[in-house]
Amino acid sequence: MTLRLEPETLAFDDDGRTPNSRHPVLIHRGSMAGDDDDALAAAFEAAFEAHGWPPQWRGGVFGYHHFHSNAHEALAVYAGEAELLLGGEDGRPVRLAAGDVLILPAGTGHCRVAASGDFALTAAYPAGHGDWDLCRPGETDHARAVARIAAVPTPATDPVTGGDGALTRLWAG
Repeated sequence: MTLRLEPETLAFDDDGRTPNSRHPVLIHRGSMAGDDDDALAAAFEAAFEAHGWPPQWRGGVFGYHHFHSNAHEALAVYAGEAELLLGGEDGRPVRLAAGDVLILPAGTGHCRVAASGDFALTAAYPAGHGDWDLCRPGETDHARAVARIAAVPTPATDPVTGGDGALTRLWAG
């Protein structure tokens, strides 16, 4: 695994519809490479599992704005590329490609804007956060979502690098 020393970080404020998080979004660019899509997906899933973030599914990202109020989420792209809008309806576009990992703290809005036909990722959540919810801006009670987000514990490990990773440092406190 080859990693940049520090992931990219993005911060988003509560916009009144999408709560977002006090923790920054983390983007590990080109964190892994594989001989083929299945090998890369398996390598990501093995790393996630080893770091206490059990992988739960493979697929894409919904093409509508949503967030999870009760779980943090790691998304590892193993094929293709996509543009996501992060932070809510007036958020920031981010391009991801095979080898990238996006770590979304609970409450962070995300939506697929465009994707290549082969775009695929694997998703993982910290151990014990497996029953994640699906919240949509304008359809979810905002105050209740904010309260649920505040109750989500900070993970003990970074899904990409483990216990001494950027997440544990950048999300401390």
